[in-house]
Amino acid sequence: QVQLVDTGGGLVQAGGSLRLSCAASGRTFTDYNMGWFRQAPGKEREFVACITWNGGSTYYGDSVKGRFTISRENAKNTVYLQMNSLKPEDTAVYYCTATGRSIYSNTYFDSAQYDYWGQGTQVTVSS
Repeated sequence: QVQLVDTGGGLVQAGGSLRLSCAASGRTFTDYNMGWFRQAPGKEREFVACITWNGGSTYYGDSVKGRFTISRENAKNTVYLQMNSLKPEDTAVYYCTATGRSIYSNTYFDSAQYDYWGQGTQVTVSS
């Protein structure tokens, strides 16, 4: 089992920045590719970003490309999501997730590929 704890959410004005963190425990961190999804009220869960176990590859959802950056610090068992130029439409609960599966270009955005989920952290962007 992998336990994930998401932190760093909050209220920010449009154009501002936030950095989310996700601390993992329970298993070897480098056995897992990591990701972030988000879910706004009344909407389906949406892929945000993912990163391979060694940080060698990253993928982003179209709505966040160029504004968000995913990174990981394996020595600290932590993955980050740096969010810049935030927009009101970025408002959602953000979930950290982990998968022991390989990430492929046709599956990385599918939430069913991910095995473990954090509790979520609320991000609210005011206009």
